[in-house]
Amino acid sequence: MTLPTAVSTEPVLRLDQLSRRRAGRPAVQNLSLALSPGQVLGLLGVNGAGKSTTLSMIAGALRPDSGSIQLNGADFFEQPELARQLIGWLPERAPLWPELTVSEHLDAHGQLRGLRGAALTQARAAIIERLELQPLARRLAGVLSQGQRQRLGLACALLHKPALLVLDEPANALDPVQVAALRTLIREQSATGTAVILSTHLLAEVTAVCDRVAILHEGTLRHDGPVHSDDHAALERTFFEIAMNGHTNPARAA
Repeated sequence: MTLPTAVSTEPVLRLDQLSRRRAGRPAVQNLSLALSPGQVLGLLGVNGAGKSTTLSMIAGALRPDSGSIQLNGADFFEQPELARQLIGWLPERAPLWPELTVSEHLDAHGQLRGLRGAALTQARAAIIERLELQPLARRLAGVLSQGQRQRLGLACALLHKPALLVLDEPANALDPVQVAALRTLIREQSATGTAVILSTHLLAEVTAVCDRVAILHEGTLRHDGPVHSDDHAALERTFFEIAMNGHTNPARAA
């Protein structure tokens, strides 16, 4: 008889006292948090709060000045190849090559992730179908609309079925129908055990798809707690209290 496999309780992501200076100023300071499989974390903050810097460090594009990052319990700095294996990252502006077609982009990203042969063909076909990119498969990225480019960037991030999906303002340039489809996609990823970080300026996006919210202000984590989809007003009060005063007023947040 085969014994059931134990479910891992190890966080997909753990940040410990992460700090980074940019242009001589602290962009992120002593940031610590952990993210479990299947959890969707909304990362909120005004412009300059440190959201993009945080995501760039998590994705491996920036190295922190101090602190540590663990992915599935392994030290990210000792094993940087973990980024290719475990993380799908969609920056605020999807990095695309204008001279490549949509299919060629997916092939290139798949190869960078270690996919080859039949595995790459199957992964490409599946993500093209899921994101309804069939009509664009042979189109050059350079002639895509901004919304189409965003969908292609998302396809590249999801191609290898990452354990952690990192999204920086993913709803930019999407129309309302595409935004609704994005929300459905995030819920699907969460249901399969993928952890998701969603950085956004839109409180409605957080209450729609996130089960937890972290609020950054001047590079410091000022709030980390659960999200209740029916309590948009409470989240709005918390966010604006932090944005205006740099901290939460317990009396008002309650």
